[in-house]
Amino acid sequence: MTKVGCQGCKDGTPLTFDFTMAFHPIVDVRRDAVWGYEALVRGVQGEGAAQILGLVDATNRYKFDQACRVKAIELASALFPDDETRLSINFMPNAVYEPAACIRATLEAAQRVGFQHRQIMFEFTENEKMVDVDHVRRIIIEYRRHGFSTAIDDFGAGYAGLGLLASFQPDFVKLDMDLLRGIDASPARRVIVAGVTQMAQALGVSVIAEGVETEAEFETLRGIGIALFQGYLFAKPAVASLPAVRMFGYEPERVLEGCASQAA
Repeated sequence: MTKVGCQGCKDGTPLTFDFTMAFHPIVDVRRDAVWGYEALVRGVQGEGAAQILGLVDATNRYKFDQACRVKAIELASALFPDDETRLSINFMPNAVYEPAACIRATLEAAQRVGFQHRQIMFEFTENEKMVDVDHVRRIIIEYRRHGFSTAIDDFGAGYAGLGLLASFQPDFVKLDMDLLRGIDASPARRVIVAGVTQMAQALGVSVIAEGVETEAEFETLRGIGIALFQGYLFAKPAVASLPAVRMFGYEPERVLEGCASQAA
């Protein structure tokens, strides 16, 4: 049988740089527990994401996207405490040429380290202009077929906005931090976020509030009905390890000690 493939599998310049991942927790206040972690690109010497992403161009975008998935899964399999903890991976829709072919490296990595498909969530950012919305829809369908979940990142900040949500319903939307900043003091932001949250829930889409930095923002968003949170209020990303997480559930200001060991 001929394998499904695409030009991206055959071409592209090999990566000339190394990188690792930092992990940033997403907390579920209903359970007063860590729900999962987002994998964020970092340099092996602690360089920020911008420095690494600045090395990515049209010649190596495909290989970088594939390498990020594999690196995140390998590190998560060594660090995560159980098989219920979710791993959120950012991906570049415009780097996925043929969904069925381009998911192979992810499937192989997950099988090799025993990482469950249901633990993996793929985020695509609204800030990256979608060249072909139908192509993104095909990606989502293919990923769901394998048991992965999907999310729109930076929702409310980019090119497509509500149009993406109308075109296809991901499993999650992550509200953009600029929309949430200072929401406790902004009636307009509260109305907008409450409306988006209600609309998403009616569509069967869960909402994650990201970039939360103050207790006032957190309490306002929790009052709106949001249960999943990510931001510096809870923890900062930790490179190749899991950070300690500050919780605000039934035991206020309780700190959960994360895994301090470094990945080999």
